[in-house]
Amino acid sequence: MKSKRKSLKFSKQQSHYLPDECWELVFKFLKEDDEDNFKLLSTVSKQFLSITNRLRSSLTLYYPFLPNLFQRFTNLLSLNLTCFHGDLNMFLSQISCFQLNLTSLNLSDKPTIPANGLRIFSKNITTLTSLTCSNLHSIKTMDLLLIADCFPLLEELDLSNPKECRGKYLKKLEALTLALLKLRKVNLSGHSYINDQMIFHLFKNCKHLEEANLYCCFKITIAGMALALSERPSLRSFSFSKPATNITPPFIDSLVHLKSLTCLDLFFLNISDEVLSDIAREGLPLRRIVLQYCTGYRYVGIFNLLSKCQHIQHLDLQNAGFLKDAHVVELSLFLSDLVSINLSKCKKLTQSTLVALVGNCPTLGEIKMKEIGWESIHDTNFCIDSGVCVYPQLKYLNLASNSWLSDESIIMFASIFPNLQLFDLNGCRNVSEEGVGQVLRRCLKIKHLNLKDCSKVKLPGINFGVSKLEVLNLSFTEVIDEALYVISNYCCQLLTLNLACCDYVTEKGVKHVIYNCTHLREINLRYCDNVRSKFVASMVVLRPSLRKITTPSHCYLSKKERKVFSNHGCLICQD
Repeated sequence: MKSKRKSLKFSKQQSHYLPDECWELVFKFLKEDDEDNFKLLSTVSKQFLSITNRLRSSLTLYYPFLPNLFQRFTNLLSLNLTCFHGDLNMFLSQISCFQLNLTSLNLSDKPTIPANGLRIFSKNITTLTSLTCSNLHSIKTMDLLLIADCFPLLEELDLSNPKECRGKYLKKLEALTLALLKLRKVNLSGHSYINDQMIFHLFKNCKHLEEANLYCCFKITIAGMALALSERPSLRSFSFSKPATNITPPFIDSLVHLKSLTCLDLFFLNISDEVLSDIAREGLPLRRIVLQYCTGYRYVGIFNLLSKCQHIQHLDLQNAGFLKDAHVVELSLFLSDLVSINLSKCKKLTQSTLVALVGNCPTLGEIKMKEIGWESIHDTNFCIDSGVCVYPQLKYLNLASNSWLSDESIIMFASIFPNLQLFDLNGCRNVSEEGVGQVLRRCLKIKHLNLKDCSKVKLPGINFGVSKLEVLNLSFTEVIDEALYVISNYCCQLLTLNLACCDYVTEKGVKHVIYNCTHLREINLRYCDNVRSKFVASMVVLRPSLRKITTPSHCYLSKKERKVFSNHGCLICQD
């Protein structure tokens, strides 16, 4: 026995001195299989820290970097500055001094495009192929020329959902399409100025275009879109919306000639059963179908489509008011490859639909069924032997805004879906802490729990028993300080906590969270009027991991206090 122990001890010591190349192979495998454990490896030794640094390919920054940060991560490919608060122009200029081979840059959620910084950045970092600038407050015509000039090798461009578009775009957009010869994916959702002529130039000039998202580009007509589609038959993914508009034969003719089309997202269009049948007859290799808020079609149309396209992985039929439980049961027999489905606002559906889907779709991992029918309360056929019917494949379940949902129902779901990682119960006002407690005790892998506006939830004596919970939304609930004490003890891995409009929360309860949740990055205290400004000012010192604090409405922070937050890389949001 002693010799065996010595041998084991020796082998462990020897294994620690394996060459870096061997450890890299092990770590790469672990990174793909378990991201959480991969992060812990860097704390084991300096050797492991060095290896994990080299393997890091993406980085999200919240504040100006330390001088040696990019020297540590030498193989970075992707940089996300969405949550960055600081001088972006200066920061991008500083980044350009490092020898980086970045291929992806995300500058979303900013006031404007940092033009000066991008010009300097692009002179030294010429490898960029993906640029995301979504949700900008304002985008100007000159920004399009800047992008075309700085990043001619772009293959993916996302400029979606700007709040404001300034200038005359016709010639600028055409220049952009002529400059970006390698462009494969473009998202121009929300660019309301785009008309038929502009979209024709885009599809004609970008010879390699495979994916186009044109949601809420309302000036594009059905006729103009049909003509543009005919210019790019190699398109693989297409997203388009046009409220209260009939699909025309030329549009359908152009659509069915997209022989490589795998993703089709249509919103608010008037689609007949004949249109869906025409798409079905062409045998397009569709893997994703979205018909959100589309009207005009009935069960026969969607049946014809899904019976022909039996490799659908993502299906969205939100607001298909005609669907009944029996319909979904029949359709699910064609959906053996289904990964996610959205049946929100299908008022005639009940809980039985949910069970039929997981029973017939073995790979189904995500279900959204927000605002389904009130008839679910009276669903006498919903009876399952939880000891027999268990569906471990389901990871994400969104049942928000179902006010009829009871503790009995969610306890049953917790029994048959033990591997849930996200459970959204926003607005389910009949759910209480009794049901929530059972869910947490049975679903030990939950990371994201949304209990917003669950007015019966107070959680005073609940045993969370969950160490993996990372995101918890308790806004608009009657949660009290005692509950926050319990949460802080059981949920030490918490990253985000939303306590907006929790009238009974005081400084005492928030202190428990700040002291015990050592990984906390974001907390929302909006309208928590029992939390004093003085305590808010000290939070970032007490919990240095914080990156965003939404303060109570009465909270006032001095310039000195704001500078302390800024130095810690923490963003302050106030009403």
